[in-house]
Amino acid sequence: MTDKNKNFIPIGPYHPLQEEPEYFRLHVEGEIVKSVDIELGYIHRGTEKISENKHFDQGVFLVERICGICSTSHPLAFVNAVENLARIEIPDRAKLIRCVVGEMERIHSHLLWLGLAGHFIGYNTVWMWSWKYREYILEVFEKVTGNRQHYAMMKIGGVRRDIANDDIPWIETNIDEIEKGLELFLKAITEDPVIHARTKGVGVLTKEDIKDYCAVGPVARASGIDMDVRKDTPYAAYGMVDWKVCTCDSGDIYGKAVVRILELFESLKIIRQCLGHMRNTGGPLDVNVKEIPEGEGIGRHEAPRGECFHYVRSDKTNRPVRHKIRAPSFVNVATNQKAVVGSHISDALLVLAAVDPCYCCTERVIVVNKKGKLMKGPDLIKLSQEKTDRIRKKGL
Repeated sequence: MTDKNKNFIPIGPYHPLQEEPEYFRLHVEGEIVKSVDIELGYIHRGTEKISENKHFDQGVFLVERICGICSTSHPLAFVNAVENLARIEIPDRAKLIRCVVGEMERIHSHLLWLGLAGHFIGYNTVWMWSWKYREYILEVFEKVTGNRQHYAMMKIGGVRRDIANDDIPWIETNIDEIEKGLELFLKAITEDPVIHARTKGVGVLTKEDIKDYCAVGPVARASGIDMDVRKDTPYAAYGMVDWKVCTCDSGDIYGKAVVRILELFESLKIIRQCLGHMRNTGGPLDVNVKEIPEGEGIGRHEAPRGECFHYVRSDKTNRPVRHKIRAPSFVNVATNQKAVVGSHISDALLVLAAVDPCYCCTERVIVVNKKGKLMKGPDLIKLSQEKTDRIRKKGL
């Protein structure tokens, strides 16, 4: 296709290799990508505004439905924010259960990404392996929570249900089976020449690129940035267990794959330690929170894709007066403006998928005022400041 004497290739908003609608316009010269335009906003659902009309407990279920793959990441970040606001300390057993659920989700999410990556490059053996071993973790989820997705485990002040000590040996057996599969993945990624040819040196992001775009999660760690919310500001039971942050220095698709596989081993290590602590840790599952005081709080969780951030402001009613959400894909997707440039067209989709994007999490909307004027960044900042001033004047 031609646009003002420039060749471009549209990818999306609907494409077989994209799970959600988004639009990338690749400007090319021959087979090489010279620049890319990114357009989102096809599935904005107004979650932040809906949250202001739900009481705090309903908000947990609302944010759980932002994303199906990482459906405990937003609830965990949200309850962390409310607990930060209300200065709530949850029981140790609840901390351990939160860690177990969070790491099981990381395993499920990384295996999903790995399987799809194998499928995208035509390596369907990796795809089948991934689906086989991912089933073990989904069975644990179903046993522990009753669901394979949307686990409904988080609540303000703790967790909604226990993991029975009698089930721990069975969970550990499933964990052992997953680890056997991870050895296969690690060998395939590190030794297969076809995977090396398709991933090494492709979609490279330097440390400076990561800092410029404020990228997070495996995308940042694949470029040698030692950054992980679980280690930097421990929450739940992450400060009670021994594990390490996995990094790689290549910054390419290969590095992102290696980091995710190494993180799977660390997740298994964390789960085993938490289950071991749970055998000797009893007590309540929550602190039975009755009301949320006035104030504001922030909650962070290292989701499979990176830092998930929630801001909550309370006016002492049973609903948040402001709820702001920033998902990791919001910053990671933007790195494609650098990573895709210089790639061959055949590699472009691999580069776009390498950040493990979630557009449901990322969605924002264009704002138009009553006169039909498009509200730009400074206009929205001014509106936000004016609303903050009104709230302060009311003494909230």
